[in-house]
Amino acid sequence: MDFRIPARVEDFRTRIAAFVDEHILPLEADPSAYDGHGNIALPVLEPLREKARAQGLWCLQLKPESGGQGLGKVGMAVCYEAMNRSIFGPVVFNSAAPDDGNMMVLEALGTPGQKEKWLKPIVDGHVRSSIAMTEPHPGGGSDPSMIRTRAEKRGGGYVVTGRKWFITGAEGASHFILIARTSDDARHGLTAFLYHKDQPGWRIVRRIGIMGPEEHGGHCELEFDGLEIPEENILGGLARGMKVTQVRLGPARLTHCMRWLGLSKRCVEIAREYAAERSGFGVRLAERESVQMMLGDLAMRIEIGRLLVMKAAWELDRGGFARKEVSMAKVHVANLLHDAADVGIQINGARGYSKDTVLEWIYRYARQARLVDGADEVHKMVLNRQLAEEGADFWSWPVEGEGSGA
Repeated sequence: MDFRIPARVEDFRTRIAAFVDEHILPLEADPSAYDGHGNIALPVLEPLREKARAQGLWCLQLKPESGGQGLGKVGMAVCYEAMNRSIFGPVVFNSAAPDDGNMMVLEALGTPGQKEKWLKPIVDGHVRSSIAMTEPHPGGGSDPSMIRTRAEKRGGGYVVTGRKWFITGAEGASHFILIARTSDDARHGLTAFLYHKDQPGWRIVRRIGIMGPEEHGGHCELEFDGLEIPEENILGGLARGMKVTQVRLGPARLTHCMRWLGLSKRCVEIAREYAAERSGFGVRLAERESVQMMLGDLAMRIEIGRLLVMKAAWELDRGGFARKEVSMAKVHVANLLHDAADVGIQINGARGYSKDTVLEWIYRYARQARLVDGADEVHKMVLNRQLAEEGADFWSWPVEGEGSGA
């Protein structure tokens, strides 16, 4: 097995790391760089995005014909980890959720006309986007088959009624992907639609306050009461909504993990720096065996996470679905991030609990990681289901010359 990365990917990683170090990290200590929800303020963000674009560090995840660099999932894993050394990093490079996953699914499934109208403005950085899928009880959450928002056929289009909530980025988005029910068919009852924020027939009921810092546009509850969507705005085909969610969510779960690895490493970095300089009872923290064990354990778990992410990225790049690989990475890295922030705070003591470092920011952010894009328990059930189906083959190695697991 060859774990070496291409020189081109390493060049991007090196330049991203330098960009983060020089232009983004210093902003974290400046209170004026934050908006009211704990994210980077838009007036501060826009000049950084222009610099990133000028340096060719923009939309690395997309194909060149879409305005990207065509790095593939393995290259993305390397670069996304470097981006998220800073809490502000991914959005600067147009690689933050939910735009990241929305751009990839539009690139994969959009028609040429849809790509021009709905994808290109996001790639250009002119608009933000959102995907409206999750619903209040008894609607769909981790189980999309429970979705109740309906799109009824009328004339040359569809009329949508229903409710969504915890829709990331909705308040700041112009372009939306909406998953709605077009029939009661268990497997083929969902369809994905595209709509613009200025269309009538829907509204943001509220921006839901959350425990941690928020993405731009927050997490919102939406109501649909007569939104009209023309047939040409169906993404991926009528009754293919479940396929759209699979194409959208699988890679998006993995890109979360890529970014979370960067944040986990940052927690270790802050902890190590403080442990090296702080003394108590005549001994530096770094010399205490208990601290060494905490940091050594995190170093090992971060590397395990990187290997899980890389295997899943490799499987996606070769055309597989990587269902179990993504689920394992998602569970492991989500828990790792929470523990890395917790250990970082513990080693820093009161300093870690204060806003003198970004550890408390990461700690509050990290708790959502075990919930978003499928709770830990859901992914573990998926893994058990695959174990039951595959038996000992669950752990089989791909054989050279054989096709992907797609």
